Amino acid sequence: MNARRVTRLALAVAFFATAAIGYAQTRSPTAHLPYPKTRTVDQVDDYHGTKVADPYRWLEDLDSEETAAWVAAQNEVTFKFLEEIPAREKIKERITYLWDFEKYGLPFKEGGRYFYSRNDGLQPQYVLYVTEALDAEPRVLIDPNKFSTDGTVALAGLSISEDGKLAAYGVSTGGSDWATYKVRNVDTGEDLPDEIRWTKFSGASWTKDGQGFFYSRFDEPAGNLLKEPTYYHKLYYHRIGTAQADDRLVYHRPDQKEWEFGGYVTEDGQYLIIVVNHGTERKNRVYYQDLKANDGQTVQLLDDFDAQYDFLGNDGPLFWFFTDLDAPRGRVIAIDTRQPQRENWKELIPQAEETLRGVSVVGDTFFAGYLQDAHSIVRLFDLTGKLLRELELPGLGSAGGFRGKRTDRETFYSFTSFSYPATIFRYDLETGRSEVFRRPKVDFDPDQYETKQIFYHSKDGTRIPMFITHKKGLKLDGSNATLLYGYGGFNVSLTPYFSVARLAWLEMGGVFALPNIRGGGEYGTEWHDAGKLHNKQNCFDDFIAAAEWLIDNQYTSSRKLAIMGGSNGGLLVGACMTQRPELFGACLPAVGVLDMLRFTKFTIGWEWVSDYGSPDDPAGFETLYKYSPLHNLKPGTCYPPTLVTTADHDDRVVPAHSFKFISALQAAQGCENPVLIRIETKAGHGGGKPTQKIIEEISDEYAFLVRVLDMQPN
Repeated sequence: MNARRVTRLALAVAFFATAAIGYAQTRSPTAHLPYPKTRTVDQVDDYHGTKVADPYRWLEDLDSEETAAWVAAQNEVTFKFLEEIPAREKIKERITYLWDFEKYGLPFKEGGRYFYSRNDGLQPQYVLYVTEALDAEPRVLIDPNKFSTDGTVALAGLSISEDGKLAAYGVSTGGSDWATYKVRNVDTGEDLPDEIRWTKFSGASWTKDGQGFFYSRFDEPAGNLLKEPTYYHKLYYHRIGTAQADDRLVYHRPDQKEWEFGGYVTEDGQYLIIVVNHGTERKNRVYYQDLKANDGQTVQLLDDFDAQYDFLGNDGPLFWFFTDLDAPRGRVIAIDTRQPQRENWKELIPQAEETLRGVSVVGDTFFAGYLQDAHSIVRLFDLTGKLLRELELPGLGSAGGFRGKRTDRETFYSFTSFSYPATIFRYDLETGRSEVFRRPKVDFDPDQYETKQIFYHSKDGTRIPMFITHKKGLKLDGSNATLLYGYGGFNVSLTPYFSVARLAWLEMGGVFALPNIRGGGEYGTEWHDAGKLHNKQNCFDDFIAAAEWLIDNQYTSSRKLAIMGGSNGGLLVGACMTQRPELFGACLPAVGVLDMLRFTKFTIGWEWVSDYGSPDDPAGFETLYKYSPLHNLKPGTCYPPTLVTTADHDDRVVPAHSFKFISALQAAQGCENPVLIRIETKAGHGGGKPTQKIIEEISDEYAFLVRVLDMQPN
């Protein structure tokens, strides 16, 4: 270890020792707090014969002066509590220091030019660069930091024309899912007059001639655009130099208000692939149009909504797909569109023991990314499905990227793990060798930390993997502050990755644990299905069992154990803390889905019915009502110290979920454990949040944990 690193580590130790002394001088975390008095209303709803009170319904009116006053009053109490924690500023200083290193996004190539994003350290937003060669000096193409003075306007989508001359890019304000697309001349850096509004969950896909692109949009909302439900998605074509009002409607279904469409031009420019989704269900339909035909006919190639079909590429009329049809862990098939009947489909890459999570086609090679017990394996196959090789990775971690065209002879990928900062590699298809393109320089010693993967059994006996990371030499005496993080939904897989925020937690002597609970996609479709709809309780049981394992094995104790999760993970935390309040020392539900009886009423909440079920269905209501965090708070119960976090511009999970939950929690709290809410302004569900806001929020969460877990950082 060099002298500079020794000095830095010594300063870190001294810093956290000072923070611990400061903590010892503060008042008890259980002192009475003056929560704002939240008005209640006599709102009662009838769900299939069951009467359910909703006394905080008025907080769903996000535009009212009363709601604004309530937000200000809650924030005043919360930030006063946080400001009285001496460790808070020192934690923020340390995270800021660690965060200040050069970061890169994965390069990609169009028109002989390379494009990639970069952040010099603490810039609010990443900057997009372009260069003619990897060893040439890049130039700035799009700098979102110039979009606003406070960094709250972000890049929200990017597509480069095949000749590399035009960039269609989305802009999002305040963290909203709504984006406006603009077009920039890559040579001059100037924007064209073109502007595309009211896009959400849409990319831009250029035609091969570069004259225009396909995109998807909703109609302009009639009410509050951060709250009102969105339906009737439409696929359009925009021709450069024309007004959006003149865009051609390519496909829509007035008879299916919940269908959503994505349009993708094949690499050869021959076809438009139309992917049809219904909510967040991984099953989808696939249609296509022959762009060189004059009739514009839409062919419904896959229209049974029976499986997931991800279009990978084509060789003329032969289409390649990843699918989980008859293969819950995934496989690759070929469909000849001239003979599309199922009996003519050909399997190229059969299902393996590991879970196939993603496939791309680069240099006439299938790059197949697998998960083996939630860590990455990458295998290369030729276009007939013959295994060529397995990519050698630096260790147990997560690999992703592998973007490119059939004609490319190189591709880029990233690799990361809990103690391995995300490093970008260039892979040469001719030699089969990987070389580092960019390696971040984070000032820490990875040899001080260790990660292990253990397996534990859930309530019903199911075997669950869990990663545990901490400093080497940890004493298993039950005294370690531990942060247990989870998600468990929507087929999302949680895999090892490096995080500056997590590094700060580890430096403080904390333990970090990540269980791969059911509802995710770590073991394929069956794993996901085992944690959704009527099986949702399995997610909570798995997470609770992880907590019990950590306690039983002396990593921590209930009073030292914090749980954390965001969005669906916020639901996970909310459900677990209401079911087992005595098990946890602190709870951090972030932007959570917490009102399971009204989630379908706002923005895109209806899309989640595929994972949660619907309260409009009697059986769905019965399941949801049993675990809905808002509806399972019991007055007089001693709930753990809780810091709910949300944002005023979250139009994915509207903040009313968190507003109502914290109101009910404060009213129900049967002891003096603090239950607070931190409401960020000019931010959304998380995407596009500027660096400083991220650092401030993490610092506040950790300061809260230092106080309520009685941490003595080492």
